[in-house]
Amino acid sequence: MKHLWLTAYTDIIESLRAKWFFVYSLVFGGLVVLLFAFGVTESRIMGFTGLSRLMVTYIQLAMAILPVFVLITTVRSVAGDREAGVFEYLLSLPIGLGAWYWGKLLGRFLVVFLPVFGAMAVAVIWGVSKGAEVPWQLFIYYTGLLMALAWCFLGIGMLLSSMTRSADVAQGAAFVIWLTVLLFLDLILLGVMLREQFAGEAVVAIALANPMQVFRTATMMLFDQQLVLLGPTAYVILDHFGQAGYMAYAMLYPVTLGSLCAGVGYWWFKRGDLP
Repeated sequence: MKHLWLTAYTDIIESLRAKWFFVYSLVFGGLVVLLFAFGVTESRIMGFTGLSRLMVTYIQLAMAILPVFVLITTVRSVAGDREAGVFEYLLSLPIGLGAWYWGKLLGRFLVVFLPVFGAMAVAVIWGVSKGAEVPWQLFIYYTGLLMALAWCFLGIGMLLSSMTRSADVAQGAAFVIWLTVLLFLDLILLGVMLREQFAGEAVVAIALANPMQVFRTATMMLFDQQLVLLGPTAYVILDHFGQAGYMAYAMLYPVTLGSLCAGVGYWWFKRGDLP
C-alpha cells in the first residue's frame, strides 16, 4: 500500500506540472464563473432555480467535456512512458507492477475528479454566502455520478494506454471511442431503430450499455422523474428498473465498467513486453 500511494503521489505531482491540468481546471472553473455571470442562478426551468438550476446546467456541460479530457490525458500514462523509454528506469525501482499500475490509476483519478468537484463546491460556497438554499441531495448524487463517469473513462483510458505502443496511437483510439459513445447517444441508435426495425427494448438495452447515455438519463431523472423528455422510452426504463433502481444502476454500472477495463489493462500490461 505504501508503494501504491507513493506512485499515486508521484503521478499527481507530475500532472500538476503539466499544461493540460491548468487548461482542464480553467475550463471547469470558468464554466461556473460564466454560469454565475450570465445569471443562470436567477432563471427557472421546470421548477428548478438558484443553485439547482446551476447544477443541472453544469452537469450537462460536464458530460460533454469530462470524458474526452479524461481519455486524452490518461492514455499517455503507460504509452507515454513506454514511448519515452523510461520503463527500464521506472520498473527497476523496488515497486511492484501492481502498485505502479494501480497507483497511477488512483493518482490520475484524483487529478481529474478534484477540479470538477472543486468547481461545484465553489458554486455551493458562493451560493451559501449569498443566502441561497443548497440542494444537498442533488449535490451529493451529482458528485457520485461525476465520480462514476470519471472512473469509467479512466479505466477505458488505462486499457487503451496498456494496449498501444505509442502515445499518438493511444490518443487517436481514445478520440474514436469518445466519438462513438457520443454518436450512440442518439444519432446512430435512431438510425438502427429505423433501418433494422429493432424492438424498443433492444434499442434501450444498447443505449444503456453506453455509460454517457446512462449518465445523461440519470441527470434527467432528477428533475424529470417520469422521464417525459425521453418519450415512450421512459416506460421501458421505469418498468424494468424503477426510479430508485435506475439511479443505483447509473452509479454502479460505470464504476463496474471502468474497473473491468482497468483490470483487463493491468492483465495486458503485466503479460506484455514491458521494456
